[in-house]
Amino acid sequence: MPVVDLNLHHVRYLIAVVDDGHFGRAAARLYISAPSLSQQIRKLERAVGAELIDRSAHPLRPTPVGRRFLDDARVALAAADRAVAAVDAHLREEKRTLRLGFMTASTGQHSRSMIAALRARMPEAVVNLVELPWPQQSSAVRDGSVDASLVRPPVADTEGLEFDVLRPENRVAVLPADHRLAGRSAIAIGDLDGEVFVDDDEADPAWVRWWACDPRPSGVPVQYGPSVRTIDELLEAVASGEAIALTGEFVADIYRRPDVVFVPVTDVAPCALSLCTRTGDRSTLVVALRRAVRSRE
Repeated sequence: MPVVDLNLHHVRYLIAVVDDGHFGRAAARLYISAPSLSQQIRKLERAVGAELIDRSAHPLRPTPVGRRFLDDARVALAAADRAVAAVDAHLREEKRTLRLGFMTASTGQHSRSMIAALRARMPEAVVNLVELPWPQQSSAVRDGSVDASLVRPPVADTEGLEFDVLRPENRVAVLPADHRLAGRSAIAIGDLDGEVFVDDDEADPAWVRWWACDPRPSGVPVQYGPSVRTIDELLEAVASGEAIALTGEFVADIYRRPDVVFVPVTDVAPCALSLCTRTGDRSTLVVALRRAVRSRE
């Protein structure tokens, strides 16, 4: 078998093109030009001696040999990323620096008190906060991009991860200020039957459905509208009357706008704001952080 020195940047580019199905979109995400991206993929194809992308397909898709290449290439790239992350984590450990991932509005009084409890145990600890997109709340921990993160349910793939509940969080409906239910002190989930809910086309569908309480006890199908990726986008969609949403009560504590109201929903399960870490991670900072959370229980 010939020995080929793969350029991992080229492999990463190939995966981006296949995942996006389009050179232009992948190039924009990678911050390079589409012609340059195409040239890099050609270099990879010349290196392995086969065409890996079917350029006649719309959207673009891998050729049969490209699919076989990608199966192992994804595994190899993930392993390489973990190896680099392991070195980075070791260096952060030496410097007593911890990277804590969070989603919008998951930081607040309770997470600040958790960090304060960590610093009480380790005064030299430095906590760098890293905002994560909703779909990466747990995967960023697994791949080593962050040492830990604050997550909300549901987490589709919990393999290799450990969770410590920081506190339960009640759920609230996010409604336009002029909505028919805006003046209520509390509502039931059935009151929202027939409403259009925000979607997120990049998140796990199970995540989207859980937050929309889909399926409903009443059996009424949930309708989905605009796709949002951040709390700010969610609030804009609600304020404009395009859709409504369910979110955690912490969001209501942090975001206050005259055109949006938050109404408690009494008959849905709360979500658990949790600390997510890697199973088996016994680094000093992560162990101290877990203990800080557990000491609050």
